[in-house]
Amino acid sequence: MEKTQLDSVVAELEGVLLKNSDPFSYFMLVAFEASGLIRFALLLMLWPVIRFLDVMGFENVGFKLMIFVAFAGVRESEIESVARAVLPKFYMDDIDMEAWKVFSSYEKRVVVTETPRVMVERFVKEHLRADEVIGSELVVNRFGFSTGFIKNDTRSISDRVAKLFVDETPSLGLGRPTATGSSFMSLCKDQMHPPFITNQEHDHQVLRPLPVIFHDGRLVKRPTPSTALLILLWMPFGILLAIIRLTLGTILPMWAFPHISRLFGGKVIVKGKPPPPVSSSNPGVLFVCSHRTLMDPIILSTVLGRKIPAVTYSISRLSEMIAPIPTVRLTRVREVDSEKIKRQLAKGDLVVCPEGTTCREPFLLRFSALFAELTDRIVPVAMNYRVAFFHATTARGWKGLDPIFFFMNPRPIYEVTFLNQLPMEATCSSGKSPHDVANYVQKILAATLGFECTNFTRKDKYRVLAGNDGTVSYISFVDQIKNVVSTFKPFIH
Repeated sequence: MEKTQLDSVVAELEGVLLKNSDPFSYFMLVAFEASGLIRFALLLMLWPVIRFLDVMGFENVGFKLMIFVAFAGVRESEIESVARAVLPKFYMDDIDMEAWKVFSSYEKRVVVTETPRVMVERFVKEHLRADEVIGSELVVNRFGFSTGFIKNDTRSISDRVAKLFVDETPSLGLGRPTATGSSFMSLCKDQMHPPFITNQEHDHQVLRPLPVIFHDGRLVKRPTPSTALLILLWMPFGILLAIIRLTLGTILPMWAFPHISRLFGGKVIVKGKPPPPVSSSNPGVLFVCSHRTLMDPIILSTVLGRKIPAVTYSISRLSEMIAPIPTVRLTRVREVDSEKIKRQLAKGDLVVCPEGTTCREPFLLRFSALFAELTDRIVPVAMNYRVAFFHATTARGWKGLDPIFFFMNPRPIYEVTFLNQLPMEATCSSGKSPHDVANYVQKILAATLGFECTNFTRKDKYRVLAGNDGTVSYISFVDQIKNVVSTFKPFIH
């Protein structure tokens, strides 16, 4: 049957569009990212109780208990921040592509969920291209804090769906046959239940979900009960391990880093041939790196066996203080920054990350062309890393904890790939524009890493994740102390 503009679909989120029917791990994410470790641990301890209530037929009571523990006393703005910056990545990883193929083939799309609407609305509308979301609503007091309760809506989900389709009947309903949230299915002309089987021949014509390029949060894996327990058990050992690694990195010479790294579980994989050290016959080069974490310049220096100064902008003062390499802080004033980089290049090698910020996903942000204007001695370096528990970058949190979270991972792995120095005909000396050179370097680094080039910038990332443009101003020592206190405050709530 040929579809018309009136074709519409109503789909359940949990267990249909998402493979996992249990939303517990997403509430765990909210607990950890919006509140802290204590609430995270408390919700995990209550998981057996929640499961027992489910088994005894009191699913609604267990669900409300989960909502209360995750949200009570948390600012509404903080919940929205987590829903904007953290949850979409984990939701996207859980998408059932067969269900998505059916869902996306309809003109009007409505998603029904049992979870609070604020958790899923941004992901569902921006990435799944849904028109409407029907979910529960949190009760927020006049001070902007969630009470942990949900509003008592006397209308059933079926009634709320019917209100959206006043003069028409939904063409298709996608839902689980036994789920309480699937009461809307009787309103639909046709019904489908998982598993879904679609025509594989037309996969190339399917509209794809909008990918998650930017995401925040410290947890690498979705905290299912077993993963969350593992994280909690590892936490004290991870903190001790991070302190040892950081202390040794501060006091030991650079040549000892590779040996110490292997001894304490780290691993660095090196590919390609690095250029020789600076000498009278061999002037310094500019290492142009893809930017994954703040550790990129340090790992590069470790591989080269010498301290290479790094251009920085947004790292914290604490990170600068404990960094084992010299740092050159930029101002984002083009003329001032040009002079700083030129002076440093006159002394020898220098490291720069033209993306201006980190990106966790397999994408490269747009490269600033400033580096191409200042030198023709350019060596591209592809950097990538793998960690098991904690991300070492943040847009919403305090960046001073970035190195600590990185070294808390049991076995952090870095991959460093040196590409050949750019030939003169690929630089500005041959008449190419700085933008052409920057785009070329971005392209070859992306090809080496198997990543995709984008035109997104630092400002785009921070607008998505933090609601600002990422501008960094000087923070006084007193304000830094306040940041530390606010970072650990959720741990003592």
